[in-house]
Amino acid sequence: MPVVAVLEGFSLIAAVMAVGWLLAHTGLFGREEQRMLARLTFWVGSPALLFLIVSRTAVEVIFSGFLVATVVAVAVCATAYLLLARLLLRRRWADAIMGGMAASYVNTNNLGIPIAIYVLGDASWAAPVLLMQLLCLQPAWLAALDATRVGRVSWRRVLRSPFTNPLTLGTVAGLAVNLSGWRPPSLLLAPVELVSGIAVPCMLIAFGLSLRLAPLPGREALAEPLTVLLVKMVLMPVVAGVVAGPVLHLDTTAVLAVVVMAALPTAQNVYVLSLAYGHGERIARDAVFLTTVLSLPVMLLVMALLGD
Repeated sequence: MPVVAVLEGFSLIAAVMAVGWLLAHTGLFGREEQRMLARLTFWVGSPALLFLIVSRTAVEVIFSGFLVATVVAVAVCATAYLLLARLLLRRRWADAIMGGMAASYVNTNNLGIPIAIYVLGDASWAAPVLLMQLLCLQPAWLAALDATRVGRVSWRRVLRSPFTNPLTLGTVAGLAVNLSGWRPPSLLLAPVELVSGIAVPCMLIAFGLSLRLAPLPGREALAEPLTVLLVKMVLMPVVAGVVAGPVLHLDTTAVLAVVVMAALPTAQNVYVLSLAYGHGERIARDAVFLTTVLSLPVMLLVMALLGD
């Protein structure tokens, strides 16, 4: 992939995020507007976009070596952080689990989809990661958090959670259409395509707002955020690349895509969950901020090393 095309993709994403940052910096938009954009994206734009992406992505891309490499990278990084947090940092299970989630749960929705579209040139590269996180990883972490909070796992909550999430519903509906072979008529698809158009600009503007409105990381106890940073931004892309390349022998395009997706920053949902569960707020906040700031240079390095 030409370097100019990559830089153009990143520049476009950064420019729209900068609009959000400026709106917050000038005081025109605040937390209410950020929440409004986030809710509009979450409940309307993103489900429609995910439906279109998954319904049009080749099944062999969704269930492929790409997915295997992603799952292995997530498992290795989550396990590595949990061991480090418990054995070296001496953290409680609740905080260690939140840190493990921060080290393994990537921001596929807000940044992964735009990067797949404008940098990798194909939105379908985000589909396997979205499926894995929404259907498997999120319920697993919720079960772990429930166990630390009340001493037992609420299986009803775990089984219900993916299907009360509009992102999951849009993804599952798209997968069902894909596997069935049915192609909805244009009369049905046209409104979905129109609504899906708001997803990417709204999510990027909301993300830019969050960069200006979110508190900066604290200076105390840097061991935890630095550990998350190393696991998420170094170990995860390396493991994904090794599994995709030398182990599974995927083609260069797929290797590049899996490493770029692995280099995405920590999802903002991790911070939301930390507030909801009352554990690990600081590590979740710092992880989201630090990985977001460093994700761009890491991805540029990946593109320089692996791009054509």
